Amino acid sequence: MPLTFVILGATGDLTSRKLIPALYELHRKKKLSTGFRVLGAARTVMTDEQWREKLQETSPKFLDGKLDEQAWQDFASRVHYQPLNIRDPEDFQRLAARCAELEGTEKVVRVYYLATAPELYGDAVTRLGAVGLADETDGARRIVIEKPFGVDLSSARALNDVVHKVFPERQIFRIDHYLGKETVQNLLVLRFANTIFEPVWNRNYVDHVQITVAEDVDVGQRGDYYDGAGVLRDMFQNHLLQLMTITAMEAPVRFEADAVRDEKVKVLRSIKPLAGADFAQHTFRGQYQGYRDISGVLPDSETATFAALRLHIDNWRWQGVPFYLRSGKALSCRTTQIVVQFRRPPHILFDSNGALEGDRLVVQVQPAEGIQLHFQTKVPDAGMRLRLTDLAVDFRREFSGPLPDAYQRLLLDAASGDASLFARSDEVEVAWSIIDPIHASWKSPAAPRLEVYEAGFWGPPSCTQWLRDQGREWFDVCPVLN
Repeated sequence: MPLTFVILGATGDLTSRKLIPALYELHRKKKLSTGFRVLGAARTVMTDEQWREKLQETSPKFLDGKLDEQAWQDFASRVHYQPLNIRDPEDFQRLAARCAELEGTEKVVRVYYLATAPELYGDAVTRLGAVGLADETDGARRIVIEKPFGVDLSSARALNDVVHKVFPERQIFRIDHYLGKETVQNLLVLRFANTIFEPVWNRNYVDHVQITVAEDVDVGQRGDYYDGAGVLRDMFQNHLLQLMTITAMEAPVRFEADAVRDEKVKVLRSIKPLAGADFAQHTFRGQYQGYRDISGVLPDSETATFAALRLHIDNWRWQGVPFYLRSGKALSCRTTQIVVQFRRPPHILFDSNGALEGDRLVVQVQPAEGIQLHFQTKVPDAGMRLRLTDLAVDFRREFSGPLPDAYQRLLLDAASGDASLFARSDEVEVAWSIIDPIHASWKSPAAPRLEVYEAGFWGPPSCTQWLRDQGREWFDVCPVLN
């Protein structure tokens, strides 16, 4: 069936940086239907040809300079533009007329992508519905909604209510690009397509789990937004909790949307709520030096740019195993990694000076995608001295060609109607119900101290001590890029 992508917010950064390059690559790889088209819509008044020319200028730098001329010309011929002000209901009538003009009388799968400012999501959805653009008489209709989906539980519920009045849940795709990354999907394969890991993937063998999303950049020009959001709302509610659910979930009965998402929601519902003194003992917050000097940031801002949480999953598999979630701005390097730290052997046979490390499995999500298993081996010609060695799978070495951008997989899934890697409404709301109490506690006397840290390191040194006091160490290793 022919396919139409309608991008609302077509002149924005997300469209030029991610969406158009991903759609072009899918077209070049012949993964889209032969009758697909892209219709961009935004406030700027342009013709089809003017938008094509603009995209031809911007796209190469987001495709590593590689642009196949023939493939691009064919792709560009399928790209169209319609001026649209989301605040103007009449513009949606014009959008509907343009869709009808491009598609004719054929049945079409149409995917609406909201690449607009989040505060416009509700208006955009309502007006799409008002002119019949959600009606499926002439083919499937789907809507992709970018994060943030709300800024707290209350606003997420309100947005869900607005969207559900126009689109049923099966048509809604709430996107988190982390779940489109090849390494995250490989974690599912690692666990559920092999027999050697699942038997030890539990409280009997795992000491703790660390999930780190580190950024080496600072807040930059996003001071106005970031000072109102902070690291909890910016990174934890979506990315880190998503990675946690993939790591901790039970095997679904089959790999399909509802079965996968049911298991993820079970994990979120099993997270033990924090209360009272827990907020000071199990959460950690920091702010990098110089943050308050950024334009848009209050001079006495208490907004955290770094956070670490200790969470527990109250179920049979993970009882007593802490999950440490950590993220921050202006850190040592850019990396996203999941570390499954196994327990030490119950009895030490060899002389290790009392410092024998447990085995660990490291999943490098980005930028050096791969999986490493660290385990003890004997150092040659050194008696029975031991050393932690690793077996590693480097995806870029093992598989020829560059790994596809996450948006390629997610856009393809949205086009085919596979919502396995997208968040469901209850999943979003439960995630906010975990983050909201922590965010509120940080504005109360129960808040842990806001630690100031120097940019370019792994956050506040006191966070290292915080974990050492629990008998553990952070895996502070920057990925090795070949």
